[in-house]
Amino acid sequence: MWYFTWILGVLLACSFGIINVIWYEFQSSSFDNEGNDVDDQ
Repeated sequence: MWYFTWILGVLLACSFGIINVIWYEFQSSSFDNEGNDVDDQ
């Protein structure tokens, strides 16, 4: 049953990486839009 734990660990690591990429994309897009509101007026 060690393979079950190994598969769970790999899936957990992959999901953690995907969540970090999604979080980074949302953070970088919010930083880009902070200064653009004044220019649109």
